[in-house]
Amino acid sequence: MGYFERALLAAVVIGAGAGFVGALVVLRRRTFFAQALTHATYPGAVVAAALGLSVPLGAAVASVAIVAVMAAIARVRHQGAQVAAGIVLTGGFALGALLQAVIPGIPVRPESLLVGSILTVSDADIALAAGVLVGAGVLVAAFGPRIAFSTFDPGGFRAAGFREWPVELLVLGLTAASVVSSLPAVGAILAIALIAAPAAAARAVVSTYRGVLFAAPVIGAASGVVGVLASRALAVAAGPAIALSATAFFLVALGGSQLRRLPSRRAPIPVETAEDARIA
Repeated sequence: MGYFERALLAAVVIGAGAGFVGALVVLRRRTFFAQALTHATYPGAVVAAALGLSVPLGAAVASVAIVAVMAAIARVRHQGAQVAAGIVLTGGFALGALLQAVIPGIPVRPESLLVGSILTVSDADIALAAGVLVGAGVLVAAFGPRIAFSTFDPGGFRAAGFREWPVELLVLGLTAASVVSSLPAVGAILAIALIAAPAAAARAVVSTYRGVLFAAPVIGAASGVVGVLASRALAVAAGPAIALSATAFFLVALGGSQLRRLPSRRAPIPVETAEDARIA
């Protein structure tokens, strides 16, 4: 398999996985958390590249620490989850930039860590993304009703005697895994586009929970393929092209949904009056 065919395969697998997990992120309104994770895995990727290790492996280790830090800050009184996400986002990305500046001789180009380099993905990267996609599908199939209950009726979920933190931890873990598997394609900065935009596009055109779960991976895979093809045709970086493709899908879906909501303006049917009947 050539490098371009491998890039297309990676775009399909990574885009589908990011779109599927992104559906949970968007439906549960956790996009800011996902953005914090994408930026905060940057230091782990930098350290892994400096040590000659796998970049997704370093990002995975960093994501575990990030989830623990976010959970700890969120439990502090008068702080909350939004504060935790904001601190992790800025602090993690700043730490990554500092490490990249002070560690000499990193064998990976800085821009590949930030915006990805899908043309250089390995078979291991594709296998990781496929594992995340399959694992997320299995977990959602197993716990789907409980996830849906917690997502759309959190008050009723708690009143029924269920604890919300296991579901929240599950979605957060899937988000971290999706961020890690997306790094080779779109990097630390642009991963949020591939996670959130396809899911938001699916939500704009599909009205059911299951429909969004099915449509988001398709849009994510299509975004990856269109981005890779556009990068080759226009001789631009693949990561930004994939992110822009996902954004374009969202804008088209949003525009289409708004047009469907507009009242139809049909010409009124003329009504024959008595005078018209006499004339006839």
